[in-house]
Amino acid sequence: MMRLEITNVHAREVLDSRGTPTIEVEVTVEDIVTGRAIVPSGASTGSHEALELRDGDKGRYRGKGVLTAVDNVINEIRPEVLGMDASDQSALDNFMIELDGTPLKEKLGANAILGVSMAACRASASAQDLPLYKYLGGMQAGNLPVPQMNILNGGKHANNNVVVQEFMIMPVGAEDFTEAVRWCSEVYQSLKGVLKAEGLLSGVGDEGGFAPNLDSNEEAFLLIERAIREAGYSAGDDIYLGIDAAANEFYDEATGLYRLEPNEDPMDSKATVERYAQWVANHPIISIEDGLWEDDWAGWQYQTEVLGEKIQLVGDDLYVTNKERLARGVKEKSSNAILIKLNQIGTITETLDCMRLAAEQNMNCVISHRSGETEDSFIADFTVATSAGQIKTGAPARTDRVAKYNQLLRINDELSSPYYYGKKIYGRWQAPQVKVQQA
Repeated sequence: MMRLEITNVHAREVLDSRGTPTIEVEVTVEDIVTGRAIVPSGASTGSHEALELRDGDKGRYRGKGVLTAVDNVINEIRPEVLGMDASDQSALDNFMIELDGTPLKEKLGANAILGVSMAACRASASAQDLPLYKYLGGMQAGNLPVPQMNILNGGKHANNNVVVQEFMIMPVGAEDFTEAVRWCSEVYQSLKGVLKAEGLLSGVGDEGGFAPNLDSNEEAFLLIERAIREAGYSAGDDIYLGIDAAANEFYDEATGLYRLEPNEDPMDSKATVERYAQWVANHPIISIEDGLWEDDWAGWQYQTEVLGEKIQLVGDDLYVTNKERLARGVKEKSSNAILIKLNQIGTITETLDCMRLAAEQNMNCVISHRSGETEDSFIADFTVATSAGQIKTGAPARTDRVAKYNQLLRINDELSSPYYYGKKIYGRWQAPQVKVQQA
């Protein structure tokens, strides 16, 4: 691989999908080619994530400004990385990690470091006239993921009374990625009609899914199953369901209890897992993400004992794309899958290291966006490059979400023989065998 000297680095403050500031970084190589990257931001975040550096000035963007991170890129990172080889991703990333010198990147900010990491990667790909997915994954990269489309929002992603944060559809029966996107879009529009017919249509949440007020989480499954049926598809055959419970948001650390339904008494972790087991028995659910609190290790182990042979159990806040936390999860058999978010750890290199460990343990990886997203479609290429097999990037609505799907459609069109994972990504588990109830 040719050496590509970094000749300039610049950064600026831009806006994400919530109108909140985030950082955009540009890295120029050989004074010719510039790569640009925008770093996303999460609302439902794990306490063990690398630090997203914010200014804290309440008189400006209510304290959410990122001028400190911008300054760190320009005045702290730039002078040190000029002349380095942008194509040596691990050397660049490890140098910035050492330059920061703190466990969670508190000095320079994970957002500052990741912006440089991603922009340098893009510049290197462009300089070698390669699509980003081929630059990262090699010339054989060509596996398209199953989308986990979040079509009904709750929790911290919406202003409604639904506790579970995300209700997702997975178009596993589609023949290819293009058809998968079409199916999801049709179900999304069908759900809009169902909600309107029931007098439940309202606005959308942070990730583009509808955000109605409902009597229970169970009602959300019934409405989505009805939407799937009215769109002409079969829930449990053509399309599987999944949730991101985001249990951190309904867990009470003082009592150690979970309030999964607003009108019910809180439950301990075992009772919460048993509720999930009921849902799995009654609905075609193949994936549950963050069913329990990020440090409820015993609960996660119990959840895997109960459900690990039946469905995918995804750790997000549990692992925060951190190799050390994942290693503990592997040892304790805490889950069988991991959510991957670049900005949770702060560099491309560390993200890939975490994914390698997961692959060694036969754990599924789900590449994910954040609730505060942008037009940057880096994760679309990253998902194809790593053959992750699943991508979670919101509803088929709002440009910040659709940008990722459109990039995947472009990649699909570029490939001579694209491969779509479909049901195979969930092959270790039996397909959901439940009789779908009528809404």
